[in-house]
Amino acid sequence: MEKKKKFPYAVNHPIVMDMQPGKYAFCACGESYKQPFCNGNHGDTGMLPIIEVVEEPQTVAWCGCKRSAQGAFCDGSHKY
Repeated sequence: MEKKKKFPYAVNHPIVMDMQPGKYAFCACGESYKQPFCNGNHGDTGMLPIIEVVEEPQTVAWCGCKRSAQGAFCDGSHKY
């Protein structure tokens, strides 16, 4: 039996995006194929998306590796 990869859609770098104000559901489990955002695939992972509010237009470095101590935001954890 093949072992399922933890965080199958995670990447080893931040996902940098120009964001507009709004509420965003960041994928915390790595199961979403719409990274960095949740598509509802977390099902049996026991994890839920992290809801983040962007107050003004800005460039955001979303965590791609899912290990950041900053939650949805990259803190460089992918380097270690």
